Amino acid sequence: MTICAYATFEDLRGEDDERDPVLAAWREAGIDGRAERWDDPAVDWSAYDAVVVRSVWDYVLRREEFLAWAREVESVTRLLNPYAVLESNTDKTYLRELGVPTVPTHWSSEGLPDWPEYVVKPSISGGARDTTRTADRAEAAALAAALEAAGRTPMVQPYLDMVESEGETSLLYFNGRLSHAVRRNPMLVPGTTLDDNARAQLRTPAPDQVELAEKVLAAVPHVLLYARIDLVRLSGGAPAVIELELTEPYLYLGHRPEAPASFARALRELL
Repeated sequence: MTICAYATFEDLRGEDDERDPVLAAWREAGIDGRAERWDDPAVDWSAYDAVVVRSVWDYVLRREEFLAWAREVESVTRLLNPYAVLESNTDKTYLRELGVPTVPTHWSSEGLPDWPEYVVKPSISGGARDTTRTADRAEAAALAAALEAAGRTPMVQPYLDMVESEGETSLLYFNGRLSHAVRRNPMLVPGTTLDDNARAQLRTPAPDQVELAEKVLAAVPHVLLYARIDLVRLSGGAPAVIELELTEPYLYLGHRPEAPASFARALRELL
């Protein structure tokens, strides 16, 4: 039987509610899946036919250590998604290279555009960590400058009201095939928590959203087991990429009953 590792983190609070459904679907597909903490030095990664990077949600605190781990794993077995993808995708400066419409982003504390509201965050972050929404241009500049002083790359973006009326649309792809899409709740509305963000609603994506998502996938020169493409609509109504999640995205598997099996089938195909 094929043996695969499900790379996770020290999940003390049981945040990864997708692990058990995934491992169950893998078993149904003839894959012996075992959850392993990515930073556990006792794990022999070469014993696995593949290592699937999943809920490694603490990597943002030690990205270089995580990438060194990924490089080592890929030297002894199949890594999904591949190291080259993880290296690029864990720093959001990749948005500058996508070649498709993205949310307008200013990458410096100087010369900020005149926007009604700003979102300021570092290019290496997750779960809205170190992210601030403000209508004060001077405050936005100061926040960006503080990130620069700490050796981090700032991202300054306009706050888009559309995320409250329409929400973010996340399209989930497994081995290049669209599995499902969800409407995600906005993270920067007062009172919203990460748990609220996980309570998304299944959504049928519009044709222009699917077209953009598939352009994004076509621009990635690597085989991807999974991809989550987060889109918003700009003020004129056109869709734009807010994030391309290829490292450790929550996959919203509970929103479509067939999704865990689709994910398992995609893994089986790649193996």
